Amino acid sequence: MRVIVTAGHVDHGKSTLVRRLTGMEPDRWAEERRRGLTIDLGFAWTRLGGEDVAFVDVPGHERFVPNMLAGAGPAPAVLFVVAADEGWMPQSAEHLAALDAFGVRRGLLVVTKADRADPAAATEAALHEIAGTSLGTVPSVAVSGRTGAGFDELRAAITELTAGLPAPDPDADVRLWIDRAFTVSGAGTVVTGTLAAGTIAVGDELRLGSTPVKVRGLQALGEPRDRVTAVARVAVNLRGTARGDVGRGDVLLTPGRWRATAEFDVRLRGAAAADLHRNLVLHLGTVARPVRVRPLGTDTARLTTSTALPLRVGDRGLLRDPGQHRIAAGFDVLDVRPPPLSRRGAARDRGRELTDPDLARTYLRRHGFVRAADFAAMGLPETGERLGGWRADQERFAALRAEAADVVGGWDRTAAGVPVEALRQRLGLPAPELVVPVLEGTGFEVAGGLVRRPGAGLAPAVEEALETVLKRLAEHPFRAPEADELRALGLGRRELAAAVRLGRLTALAEGVVLGPDAEERAVAGLRRLPGPFTVSEARKALDSTRRVMIPLLERLDAAGRTEPLGDGTRRLR
Repeated sequence: MRVIVTAGHVDHGKSTLVRRLTGMEPDRWAEERRRGLTIDLGFAWTRLGGEDVAFVDVPGHERFVPNMLAGAGPAPAVLFVVAADEGWMPQSAEHLAALDAFGVRRGLLVVTKADRADPAAATEAALHEIAGTSLGTVPSVAVSGRTGAGFDELRAAITELTAGLPAPDPDADVRLWIDRAFTVSGAGTVVTGTLAAGTIAVGDELRLGSTPVKVRGLQALGEPRDRVTAVARVAVNLRGTARGDVGRGDVLLTPGRWRATAEFDVRLRGAAAADLHRNLVLHLGTVARPVRVRPLGTDTARLTTSTALPLRVGDRGLLRDPGQHRIAAGFDVLDVRPPPLSRRGAARDRGRELTDPDLARTYLRRHGFVRAADFAAMGLPETGERLGGWRADQERFAALRAEAADVVGGWDRTAAGVPVEALRQRLGLPAPELVVPVLEGTGFEVAGGLVRRPGAGLAPAVEEALETVLKRLAEHPFRAPEADELRALGLGRRELAAAVRLGRLTALAEGVVLGPDAEERAVAGLRRLPGPFTVSEARKALDSTRRVMIPLLERLDAAGRTEPLGDGTRRLR
């Protein structure tokens, strides 16, 4: 299927054109048909050149420009309509400015009412106006809706236009901007929109903003479908949301593949950043939101909206001044995760940074490490050195490798090495799995949760203190040193944890340690008891204390070496 939007001044015959091409009535509302005036978006379709073509018919009156923009935003191509007897008009100009701001590049000029006036003058003037926009040079056809003259040529021109449209990506992430929502009796909530990329199938799990929903049913061109592939006009029956919770400007998304943002940086088209005032509305897809504009450079700005939008780098939208009925500027999204502008001079520096044409490289350089999946979510190509599921800025990576070697080599707070988490925090790494790649080539290893040199042991002072503890435990294996004794020897929490990680001690609880073979010796001692035993009997058998015996028995229970019997006794397994 191909989707084409109409555009043009009010009363220039857009709906009549669609009606004649399709045999369908695009005006859905009784008021529209009564007044002969399109108020909201209309939809109709036909088959041309062996392919289905759907038309989104938009209102031309200046009061309904927001509705027009909701139809034009997702459109890949346009039929621009100008009446021969009136020629270029104010809404012709605003509609063209909107298409230019959205970056629509493919279209066809249709000069209507050719039976009322010579279409030559209107055609020449319209082509001149269109040539200076993103549409560039377009073909033109003159028609008469009253007599039907020129419609064969128009159908051939539309066939040629649709044949030249780029092929959509059926495997792309779904982002369906909703232009209509309603309730069908017995079916529930239905939403419609133009599917520009990707595929939707019955049973799919999607997200409506942040709400999970399920596709209950699909229609395209009025027929039920099991799946619909872009480009297409599609109606989606949703399970998981009420009609009152969804409307125009909402969006259906592939879960986990989009990250919404209310603040993003853009490059402006058609206006300087300093010339934009406050009372502007952002239009993108079918969304219309008040927006705050903060200039960054001559043609760059930070846009902030009241609600977060699922955007990607390269998205195009426009800023409209509703008070003056004009398109203030178009924009291209440059960064959907921009840095804060809190420090003095940050906006100016950010403006300079945005002049770098390699936006992916700029983003990676700012963050140092970025998940590979985040590049796709932002609409950026992957760049940098791949580290598992991450990408690393090579300069930052090399600097951190050198810093890691210095940190580990000079670490003295723990005798056995640097805890992995401590090194991660010291280096500012965003995830623990990056520690090992950073250490490659430094001569250090990760073992037992510590970063150290291969075969490294405890520092001499810690080793000496540990030997003292182990001698005492050799005489009384189940009489753990008291906390003050350990502190007097210089064995704090870090030193004890290091000894445990190296297998030199067994930790039963906070500050309660025994020798490395405590479990085996305990089981051997308990076997001398005649049958099920109590904690008190075990304590006496092992010459221990309740402070030690309770966590020791719980450890043996967890290891499956003893079994509680529910009456306060245990037995060996």
